[in-house]
Amino acid sequence: MFICDHKNLVLCFNDLKKMTNKDLPQYGEYCLLELKDGSLTAGDWHPSGNGKTKAGKFIRGTADTVSSEEVARWQSLDRYNLSNCLEEENIRYINMGLPREGGYKVEINNFKSLKDRKFPKSEQFCLLILKNGNVAAGRWDQWKKNKDGTFIYAPALASYSMDEVWAWTPLSPDVFSIREEESENEEKREKKLNRNPSTDPVKFKYGTDIGVYYEKALEKLRAEYPWATLVQMKKKQEWKIVPCHGKYVFGQVNESYPGKSYVTECENVSTADEFIDFLCEYAKESVVNSNPEVKFTYGLDINVYIDKAYENVKKDYRWLNREILKKCTKYAIKQVDGEWEFVSKWNSKDHYRVYDTPSADRFLENLEYEYQSAALRANPVVKVYAVKFGSIDLNGWWLERYEFSKLKTGDYKVSVQAGDRVTGGGRDFFITPYCFEAKTYEEFLDRYLEIVPGHSFGLYKEDLIHDAKLREFLGY
Repeated sequence: MFICDHKNLVLCFNDLKKMTNKDLPQYGEYCLLELKDGSLTAGDWHPSGNGKTKAGKFIRGTADTVSSEEVARWQSLDRYNLSNCLEEENIRYINMGLPREGGYKVEINNFKSLKDRKFPKSEQFCLLILKNGNVAAGRWDQWKKNKDGTFIYAPALASYSMDEVWAWTPLSPDVFSIREEESENEEKREKKLNRNPSTDPVKFKYGTDIGVYYEKALEKLRAEYPWATLVQMKKKQEWKIVPCHGKYVFGQVNESYPGKSYVTECENVSTADEFIDFLCEYAKESVVNSNPEVKFTYGLDINVYIDKAYENVKKDYRWLNREILKKCTKYAIKQVDGEWEFVSKWNSKDHYRVYDTPSADRFLENLEYEYQSAALRANPVVKVYAVKFGSIDLNGWWLERYEFSKLKTGDYKVSVQAGDRVTGGGRDFFITPYCFEAKTYEEFLDRYLEIVPGHSFGLYKEDLIHDAKLREFLGY
């Protein structure tokens, strides 16, 4: 490891060039930048157009760039390695480029070591000396649960880890670091204000225990919905009584990113009773959707629901058997915080996910869809016919694939895929036996297009009816 004292080290940049069309960095070259306002930063050069003019930008990180129009001078950081110098114990001053009499230079000092647990401020852009001797730069991204972090220097969060950095020093403040500092200062002011929050006696007539307000709202709800419970009311995000700007408010606390939270105050509520009425309206949907007579129409035995879904699916997916269902999600009906709930992935006492659904029939629909998908996966494809089509726009997505498949059992499915320049998706549709009960191909298409409608998936009756090969493939 380097033995010179980083605290006394000065880097002198002697080769700063003006940003002109005749003297530009190489594509992708990371440079120290002096901006026209005199501040210092760094970035990775990305020219515009043919790259022969100074039009372009320097990339500092993810969504973080500096326009070439802002840059007065630049000097490469990629062309230097300081290893030999840093191995000298008495080194104090390192020239980056040959000094010129009367030449333009910038001196940078005040280096600190992460090893000494000295860290930049959050979002500070820093000049770095790496442990391999290279000179680099990056924006400090502090991990919120402790003071450790990383230096981001390129898109997609490309970064230098703490283990790679020997010493660092901050470059000039910029919009990101200033904004972060203002945010931190605001957070400190908010904490100070909230040490002794004031209480509006009208708004908080019943005190500052939110449980009291929930209980009063529950009493009102039970007049119309006798099954209502506090657990049902709190299925949506809970309201709390919290200090905000030096006073207590009814609010919801949200996390903007790890370690940072903000309060959303309940608006248009000026009295305690108005908030209770608001709370009733806010929780009403969750309570209505928790009616046990509707949610558990068929009782509290999960096997009743599983058997119903199995029998309903097996009417069309005739090859379905219980063995296939073993690979499906496991379900149960379990008490969670005193409320009966459908739960999934219930492998142990503490390992489950609440499957929140307002009715037994809605739960059955989702269960049937899963069993249908499992049945299709278990039935191998033996033959495929891909329908030919031109350019088909599906509300911004483009049809990419439209394939009919004959399955091992003699049944059929169709696979439709579409996408745009960024993403895409596909879906399989089982062609039910009802469609094949049609006596003519035209009647078959009428029934088939109820399952895969043309306005949703791109091909209409007029597109399919004259496809002789498809007609033959489907047995008509």
